[in-house]
Amino acid sequence: MSVPAELGYTKEHEWVAINEGIATVGITAFAAEALGDIVYVEPPEVGSTVTAGESCGEIESHKSVSELYSPVDGEVVDVNQAAVDDPELIGSDPYGRGWLFKVELAEEPADLLTPEQYTQLTEGEG
Repeated sequence: MSVPAELGYTKEHEWVAINEGIATVGITAFAAEALGDIVYVEPPEVGSTVTAGESCGEIESHKSVSELYSPVDGEVVDVNQAAVDDPELIGSDPYGRGWLFKVELAEEPADLLTPEQYTQLTEGEG
């Protein structure tokens, strides 16, 4: 399973890409595969404040409904409307066109997993 080296990860299976104080957030390929066909996503609203480790939305598949957790603290500045309109993007391209939301960081995240740590985590769950 693909685990891009340039990203940070969470135990809740979100990924984070940080660029100039903005964190782009999505779910990992592992999570997308576990969910199966994703039919609905409700990301946090633009302008809302999110807190690392806390629920900020939900994602629904034919199998289950799961919480989305923010991996960072800050204000939501963008939501991927294409993924909201076509949730299959999340499963087909989780690290690209399937990103979920962007956050202006309140501070640098401290507890992200490295790709190696995330790979070890998923090997235990797979």
